[in-house]
Parts: sequence; structure tokens; C-alpha cells
Amino acid sequence: MSVRIGVITFPGTLDDVDAARAVRLAGAEAVSLWHADADLQGVDAVIVPGGFSYGDYLRAGAIARFAPVMGEVVEAARKGMPTLGICNGFQVLCEAGLLPGALTRNEGLHFVCRDQWLRVDATDTAWTARYEPGAQILIPVKNAEGRYQASQSVLDELEGEGRVVFRYVGGNPNGSQRDIAGIASPDGRIVGLMPHPEHATEPLTGPSDDGLGMFLSVVDTLVAAV
Repeated sequence: MSVRIGVITFPGTLDDVDAARAVRLAGAEAVSLWHADADLQGVDAVIVPGGFSYGDYLRAGAIARFAPVMGEVVEAARKGMPTLGICNGFQVLCEAGLLPGALTRNEGLHFVCRDQWLRVDATDTAWTARYEPGAQILIPVKNAEGRYQASQSVLDELEGEGRVVFRYVGGNPNGSQRDIAGIASPDGRIVGLMPHPEHATEPLTGPSDDGLGMFLSVVDTLVAAV
């Protein structure tokens, strides 16, 4: 099976090229998707990458949520298409209602850019099956609005259903509640995280190749479903 994974570009997107490279390194075809086109081009999965979509006006992800392409993404994701939101993409997925909670200004109000250790707490999602439960991976983080927040009832629900996918270890870079770095939808097909796995796919250019497992995982998931 030839796996085709769409990578969206909004005005202000920064990391679509790296996300597309990660897709290719995982053995899949990267398909460019334009924000103004309500057409997913028949892809098998979608990545909403990082950056500053529409300049992060209003608040991060608030305008991108209404882009024509996102209408198609929301419909497809709710039908089970694997969907990954990275950094600004995580913010967009929350704004679109595909994931609960919100990403707010970092604690201390500073932009944070550093290599960050994460613990993989959920390996039953479409994007994390390649990891061992409890594995610690080194992934870059770079954000100003990466503080995950939700009501206590939502946090308890995420914890109780095993939907906290990644958690910060060795220091919380942005003050996220319960050290949450990434979460999943109830079916595990939609995942959002603030750190950047696409920047950790090759030891030569990243702090590790720990992020490649996410892209390999979704390829495995899609091939197994055929």
C-alpha cells in the first residue's frame, strides 16, 4: 500500500517542509495541502504543522480553524482519519473542537526554545504505536503559547481514559497543567502535541531521531488497516 499523508500550509506556517520530510523518511508520500482549498486530495492522514498560522492574530489557531481546508479535516478526522497537530497545529485542533482544552501563554510569558525530554504515556494511538510505554524521548520544543489548560473535569477525563499521550519530564517548559505535552481523542486517531517530532527524525540535524517513531507509527496503522 502507498500511504499518502497530507501536510497543510497556512499563511505563517513554518514547519510544513520538515513535516513533509519526516513523512518521506517514514516511507510515505507527502502531499501538500493549501489552506484555501477545501480538498484533502484523497490522503490517508493529515498533519497540521507548526508555525504562526495567520500571524496568530486573535489567538493562536483561532483564524486557521475557519480555513476551508479545516472544514474537510474536521469532517475526515471525526470519521477516523489519523490527524496530527504539532505546536500551532495542536492549537488549531483545539480551536476546531477536535481536541479538548486550550493552549495559552507560557508561564512567565517567555518564548521557550530548547530540547525537551518527554515520556510516552499512551502507545495505543495511531501515532505512537512504535514506542514502548514509558519511553523517554528527546524532542525540541519552541513556543510562546504552549501552556496546556483545561477544566479539572476534562483533565481527570483525559487521565482516566489514558488520553495523555506525552508528558514533560525533567522540567515543564511552559507551565502546562499536569505536565501535559500531548493528548489524544477518545479513539486515539487524533493526537496533538506542543513539541516538534519533525525536528527529531535524524541524529545529524536534531537532538535525536526519537520523533520519527510518530510518523512510522501512523504508516504502520494505515498499512495494517488495509
